[in-house]
Amino acid sequence: MAEGTNASKRFFGEVGYAIPHVDEYGVDSPIIEKRKYYGDILKLGTRWQDTEHLNDNIVVQHRISILADPYAIEHFPYIKYVEWLGTRWDVKSVDVEYPRLVLTLGGVYNGPQD
Repeated sequence: MAEGTNASKRFFGEVGYAIPHVDEYGVDSPIIEKRKYYGDILKLGTRWQDTEHLNDNIVVQHRISILADPYAIEHFPYIKYVEWLGTRWDVKSVDVEYPRLVLTLGGVYNGPQD
């Protein structure tokens, strides 16, 4: 199965964590930690969000359940994005359903990436 496809509603992809970090100058600049996970796609859905711009934004309402390792369980509050189908999507909420984390996605992720 190709990475990121939803054949059989399976998921394999990158999850990005923004780990808090203060540099030597006292500036808060999170470090992005990337990890790969397997899981299931629980829900697929999209909607258009009205904007003041020429084009509206697409917002997904996907829910992805990943099989969490100890790192994911410890750091779930820092999950910022999921890469799926070649796009990084904002994670709007995380539900802990041990041994899984259920991630609800929103719009396209535009935050720090490395």
